[in-house]
Amino acid sequence: MAKAKGKTKTETRTETKPEAQALSQKDIVHRSTRLKDFYKEKVIPSLRKKFSYKNVHQVPKLVKIVVNMGVGQATQDPKLLDIASADLSIITGQKPAITRAKKAVSQFKVRKGNPIGCKVSLRGVRMYEFFDRLVNFSMPRIRDFRGVSRDSFDGRGNFTFGVTEHTIFPEIRIDKVKKIFGMDITIVTSARTDEESHELLSALGVPFRK
Repeated sequence: MAKAKGKTKTETRTETKPEAQALSQKDIVHRSTRLKDFYKEKVIPSLRKKFSYKNVHQVPKLVKIVVNMGVGQATQDPKLLDIASADLSIITGQKPAITRAKKAVSQFKVRKGNPIGCKVSLRGVRMYEFFDRLVNFSMPRIRDFRGVSRDSFDGRGNFTFGVTEHTIFPEIRIDKVKKIFGMDITIVTSARTDEESHELLSALGVPFRK
């Protein structure tokens, strides 16, 4: 497995590389199966040995991945939300849900209930495929990337990091990009502690900063 990235909005300058085509359902299932097989054959035995788990069901696993794309300027230009939603759908292969402001923020002219972004929650096959693609194909496209911060865990075994340019995903064609959006990616695990979650993600290929 390969590499990932850090919670704070990381310096994400994308390098120009050939664009990838949207994955077929066959490719999605193949990548998902590949990662799940790796988890069962390599990761589970390794974690059981390190933490002395008596039951295989105690071994931490991925639960879901939430990808959130904020579009604050949507209050002035609603079309930006449509563009962001379409791009997030291409990246994740799933239709995003619109997120709305929970309270009014007068200085940004945001009213409670205003649409301010979009998000997707991935589980099962699409979660594993997205994780594989994120670590092995998208993160290597980040210029001068040195790994993700170990400080990005939330104390409950979940890990969040920021991406400043959604164009790191090769599914997005640079020549057709109308606006560059940032996003936050949260990897939710069943780990009881941050240490266990860190070991799980490291074993699955997430490159933590040395």
